[in-house]
Amino acid sequence: MSIFGTIMSKIFHHDAAAATPTPGGSTASPQPSAGAAMDNAGRPSTPVTSTSVGGAPTQVAQNDNPTSTGASASTTGATQTVDVAQVLDGLAAKNSQKLDWKHSIVDMMKLLDLDSSLTARQELAKELNYTGDMHDSASMNIWLHQQVMQKLAANGGKVPDDLKA
Repeated sequence: MSIFGTIMSKIFHHDAAAATPTPGGSTASPQPSAGAAMDNAGRPSTPVTSTSVGGAPTQVAQNDNPTSTGASASTTGATQTVDVAQVLDGLAAKNSQKLDWKHSIVDMMKLLDLDSSLTARQELAKELNYTGDMHDSASMNIWLHQQVMQKLAANGGKVPDDLKA
């Protein structure tokens, strides 16, 4: 799994108990499976065309859950908007280190128990198509933090506006 994929997985699946279960006991997914699509109450739902993050149209099941997003589900399996700040603030409150995840990609990665070394951050930068100087770690770190926040928001995460800029 990519580093960004791991970041998303740790944030979006942090509180899996809050996800809406389907009648089969698994997390509801707006991507229809081989059978008929069902809403959260187990009723057949109407397919709706939605545009995914990549711009390609995808079929998602229309249901009564207004927080459901096809983009996050196709990437992470999440069925509802995840409050990124709430998850990370919760992790920070439980951590013995004072980590400033709102401003530091290194601290965010540490908070998520990920390798935050320069090599790991350079790999993340390659994943996210960074075109700047990989040896200028200060500039790369600022760019990485902004990109991670923007991509979390684009994939169904609720991110404070001041962190997406």
